Amino acid sequence: MRMTGRAIRRFGRDQEQEIAMSTERIPMTREGYDKLKADLDRMSTTEMIDVTKRIATARELGDLSENAEYHAAREDQGMLQARIDSLRDKLSRAYFIDRSTLPSDIVVFGSRVKVKDLDLAEEEVFELVGPGEEDYDQNKILTNSPIGQGLIGKKKGETVEIQVPMGKLRFKVLEISFPDA
Repeated sequence: MRMTGRAIRRFGRDQEQEIAMSTERIPMTREGYDKLKADLDRMSTTEMIDVTKRIATARELGDLSENAEYHAAREDQGMLQARIDSLRDKLSRAYFIDRSTLPSDIVVFGSRVKVKDLDLAEEEVFELVGPGEEDYDQNKILTNSPIGQGLIGKKKGETVEIQVPMGKLRFKVLEISFPDA
């Protein structure tokens, strides 16, 4: 999405990128979508009801201007609503990826990639996943993370330099496979 000059002046360049990003499609597997949907349902029902009850209980304590419990519960409600809105947006932009149709010789969504860190001489395995499936303890990283973006499109034997917050990582792609779904 490209904004007009008038819109850029009105919103600024940083907001132009944010607005454009909010319309991008998000690749997901059915499992990842279902997990996020379950999280959304839990937040919308159970957690929101609990926060609403906390607000009502705190309101009964009297003067709201000096009621710390009330203000804390209202703040929690606002943060929960923001998380709910963000998750709804993410789910509305989701599209499902059929892993069986993806190429197996390049790094794509759903790939398990074995790399060698050229600076540390260590091997590591990353699995590129969509929202809802990330698990950093298991090296399941989002495709839109810096490492995920750096690896996408690479073939076995290629080297890649990836800019991350802590500096640059240099990897050589050793193996590309797909995990059993």
